[in-house]
Amino acid sequence: MTLTPRRQGNRRTAVEKWRAAAFLLFLHVVPIIAIVNGTTRADWVMFWVMYPGLGMLIGTGLHRYFAHHAFRTSRPFQFLLGVGTALTFTDPIGFAGKHRIHHRYSDTEDDVHSPADGWFACWFWSMADDGLSDDDVVRAAPDLAKVPELMLLHRWFWVPGVLFAATTLAIGGFSMFAVGYLLSIVVVMNVSSAVNYVCHRWGSRRFETDDLSRNNLIVAIVSWGEGWHNNHHHYPTSARSAYAWWEIDFNWYLIKTLAALGLVWDVRDYPEAARSTVEAT
Repeated sequence: MTLTPRRQGNRRTAVEKWRAAAFLLFLHVVPIIAIVNGTTRADWVMFWVMYPGLGMLIGTGLHRYFAHHAFRTSRPFQFLLGVGTALTFTDPIGFAGKHRIHHRYSDTEDDVHSPADGWFACWFWSMADDGLSDDDVVRAAPDLAKVPELMLLHRWFWVPGVLFAATTLAIGGFSMFAVGYLLSIVVVMNVSSAVNYVCHRWGSRRFETDDLSRNNLIVAIVSWGEGWHNNHHHYPTSARSAYAWWEIDFNWYLIKTLAALGLVWDVRDYPEAARSTVEAT
């Protein structure tokens, strides 16, 4: 019997796990220090630009494009999306591989961030220790791994973030670096964890999926549309997660805007067969 990655055991070394945990702690502590010491209006302006910008880069770029190919785009714009998402210290191959494994084993013992493992493990520790090796992740995204520039970005995923951090520090000082940049990453990171945890525990279920995914309005608002999680798990390749007229999905609006500008095309919608189910809710 072929063992799934998590059944084969933890692949990360203790040093790798605690280094990742230390980085997560750093991201959370530094903004607190800056806020205590005092911030400027410019710091918060940057935060309110970066938080939705990074959030929609994650939802539109990493999630709907790289992980699920919900639309197509050019190779240069694909790389631009990849570099943009790397500002959150992740990359297309790293995210897509892990996320595809999540879909494959969602809400089972092999899920890389299952709520069944407890709040802390799902919300935080899974980012430091997901039980996967880099080979496991790359194998789950073979379509992306064959693109040289995406593999280069996978190996050097931290470079865009470090360069942007240095630039922010040089222009706006410590408080802009901590609040304008790092705090925006922290909020986006915790919102993503809310999708992983909250949207598998609380909310409504429009579709009977094989997992415990749920639609959650509050999470959808703060995640720019990712909270319509039951919709997404039922039709993961759809570029929209919101199906009913009242469901807000800013990532879908962004994708439609990019399509209107000719930057993306072949945008996938949810199947016509599902419309009667949606209209009944």
